[in-house]
Amino acid sequence: MQEEKKAKPSGGSKKKSVEKSNGEERRRADRLKEDNEITITIVSGGKNTPQEKVLYNFTKDISVGGARIQTNILLPVNALLKINLALKSLRRNVIAFGKVKWNKIIIDNESYEIGVEFVDTPGESIKILEDYISCKQKYTQLNPVGMPFWMFAKFNK
Repeated sequence: MQEEKKAKPSGGSKKKSVEKSNGEERRRADRLKEDNEITITIVSGGKNTPQEKVLYNFTKDISVGGARIQTNILLPVNALLKINLALKSLRRNVIAFGKVKWNKIIIDNESYEIGVEFVDTPGESIKILEDYISCKQKYTQLNPVGMPFWMFAKFNK
């Protein structure tokens, strides 16, 4: 009886730990909640690809591994995208390539969210994103007086 009790919880906890590790695996990098304007070019998308090839939208959050994007067109899972991120606080554009991992309808026929995993993105772009996210997080932690980000970044390189 005791062995059964031990076996059941460990089986259950294994399942939970697998789910947790899968969740952690998808979100290895810190996410920065920030709206940045983006331009999406659809590289390939399969059967349900929208006719528009260039879309103007914005991010809800970003990390070095991907982004959550709000868009007005539903992009199919596995669509390949070229994303031009306009990092507003940095006043710099970053080019990334991504694959749609999930999509969600916010308002039918009006607003959608998609999760994009960055793939085949140049190392330089990843490094810029990594530095940007790290700096913004430091800024949030160390800026009790609300100094403008560009000034903070200039003096904390």
